[in-house]
Amino acid sequence: MKNKAKRSASERAAKYIFVFCAVTAIFAVCSITVYMFAKGTPALSDVGVSGLLSETEWKPTAQEPKFGILYIILSSIAGTGASVLIGVPIGILTAVFLTEVSNRKTAAIVRPAVELLASIPSVIYGLIGVMILNPFMYKIEKLFFEGSQTHQFTGGSNLLSAVIVLAIMILPTVVNVSAASLRAIPRELRAASLALGAGKIQTIFKVTIPAAKSGIMTGVVLGIGRALGEAMAINMVSGGAVNLPLPFNSVRFLTTQLVSEMGYAEGTHRKVLFTVGLVLYIFIMIVNLLLQKSMKERESSK
Repeated sequence: MKNKAKRSASERAAKYIFVFCAVTAIFAVCSITVYMFAKGTPALSDVGVSGLLSETEWKPTAQEPKFGILYIILSSIAGTGASVLIGVPIGILTAVFLTEVSNRKTAAIVRPAVELLASIPSVIYGLIGVMILNPFMYKIEKLFFEGSQTHQFTGGSNLLSAVIVLAIMILPTVVNVSAASLRAIPRELRAASLALGAGKIQTIFKVTIPAAKSGIMTGVVLGIGRALGEAMAINMVSGGAVNLPLPFNSVRFLTTQLVSEMGYAEGTHRKVLFTVGLVLYIFIMIVNLLLQKSMKERESSK
């Protein structure tokens, strides 16, 4: 009886702890949402939605200030999308290599290297980009545009440099989560596929990866979140100018916009920066909701 009473008491305590943690998480998300909308919406009455989202000029300190962030939004979308298109396939294939193809000695070398990528601070990625990637991009830029009268040279600080850095930065997240999902697939599933006559590569792409799709998509979502939220490294390699997001143009992302100007902004300028943060927050929410919806639709269609 005493053991049963102790067990029930410990179960009740655990239940209360779990409920408290869940309520705390929900409260944190709701508080952040309320705060972002409270601080981000006042500028809309001063500047206007069209003046903010459809204009391309950003001149907050001019005599006639302009707060157009269309190019900044497009740069964030283009940079994040391109980095995901590069980084996610490489990350998934690396996870497949570690779990399905490589031997133990090779995996013991590659896995720590991937984990080391995750532990490197963002500023180090930016520093390496400035010292190595940007000069290399500048050589390519001169190769394509030397003699051009219209192209403005950026010294290699452009959208393409930012995409490469972001693609490298999201690799550890995608690799680690995808590898964990692939390891969780029962061996019997692979054995059944091989027993039916499928080859090893067919089993990987037709059986193992589809079975681990939910976990892999979680890694993709986390990778997109990392790409959308990165500021320091991108601020160092992208150039920081508000331009149309073309590969060799110096650009500015939503995150780098906040990092670059929040320290000295005041008045309407500061309000608009909070609105930029709200746009970024809504953008991340939309991406997560769309990915979750697509995952649910695929699962329900099975």
